[in-house]
This record gives sequence, structure tokens and C-alpha cells, in this order.
Amino acid sequence: MDPTAHRVAGGEEAAQAVLRSRLRAAVIDIAPIFGFTVSFALTHQLTVALVLALAAAAAVCVYRVVRGESVWRALAVLGLVCVQGALAAKTGEATNFFLPNLVMHSVVAVANAVMLLIGRPLMGVMVALITKEGPGWHHCPVRRRAFVKGNLLILASSVVMLAIQLSLYLSGQVVALGTADAFGPPVLALSLLLAWRIYRRALGGHSCATNYRSDTETSLPLERTLP
Repeated sequence: MDPTAHRVAGGEEAAQAVLRSRLRAAVIDIAPIFGFTVSFALTHQLTVALVLALAAAAAVCVYRVVRGESVWRALAVLGLVCVQGALAAKTGEATNFFLPNLVMHSVVAVANAVMLLIGRPLMGVMVALITKEGPGWHHCPVRRRAFVKGNLLILASSVVMLAIQLSLYLSGQVVALGTADAFGPPVLALSLLLAWRIYRRALGGHSCATNYRSDTETSLPLERTLP
């Protein structure tokens, strides 16, 4: 196998491993949301729900640190729950506990759509970052189209989830909103895995190693190989 193709294939295997890892991490990340939602459903007391959510976030933080995972990631999850709790406590509205997540999901969905429109599917950008491949994938029409097809599934799932959460937030349905928010990370992780399968199927047996130039290559300029 061509060294470049081998490197790309190995990098894509690493990307798939990262996606599976994100699915497992998503299950852990929903613990504070689950704690808040269940406690509020049982007690209808905002204070009790906030205490349990913060306790769950602290437990997740300790769990990640003990496992040797990134301290910054652990602290980021705890910090986000603190912001959510402060917002809900200040306004006295339990639905505002989920507002930061709604804002983040909206920003990601808009950014995803914009990246697709300009021909730089976010899925391709993220995979390139994971594999340290750089922007080379964009110079291969086959891979670019494959990334677009996979990215469409990610965008569709995020838009559907966002629409559901936004309608529940506006109608003030705390428990239903918490349930939808808790399912958000696993649904996103699953959509990433399905998008990866779509990408691999669209790619087929294609190898774009010949679309990359090495220092000793004497082929035509890359721009002339594009459609």
C-alpha cells in the first residue's frame, strides 16, 4: 500500500476509535442532567434539583480525574453545570438550567450548516484534526462528497433535536426538556458513528493517495486535478 494511503487509512481508524470513545463519554456526561431532571420530577424543588446536579457533576469530575482523563475536560463539565445552576437559581426558572446547552447546540447547528454551504463539511474538518492529516482531504472530490453525505446526517439529527428542545423550553416543560437534553449527547454520538458508516460506504475502495503531492512528485499541479 502507498505510504500516504496507509497513513490516511490508519488515521481514519483512529478517528473511528475517537468517535466510539465519544459515545461512551456521552453516557457519563449526562449524569448531571439526569440527576437534575429526576430530582425535579420527584420533588418539584429547584434547590434540591440543583444540589443533586452539582453533586453529580462533581462525581463525574472526580471519576474522570481518577481515570487519568483530561483534567480540563473534567473541569469544563463541572464549570458548565455551575453556569447552568447559577442561571436557573438567579431566574427561578428550572427550564433555564438547560439554556446554555440550547445556545451551544444552536451555535453548532448553524456552524455545521455554514460549513456545508461553503464546501467544508465540519465532519471532514474534525476528522482531519484527529488524524492530523491537514486540509488534504478537501483536494479529493470523492472524499469531499463522502464527508458531505455523512455530515448531512449529523446536521439533520442536530436540527431535529434542537427543534424538540426549543419547543419544550418555550412551553416550560422541565422534565420533558431534561429528558430530551439527556438523550442529546448519546444521539449526537450515534449520529457521528452512523455518519462515519455513510462516509466509508460512499468512499468504497477509493484511495486518494495519488491526489497528494510529495517532495519528489512530478505530476501536474493539484489544481488541475480538481473538477
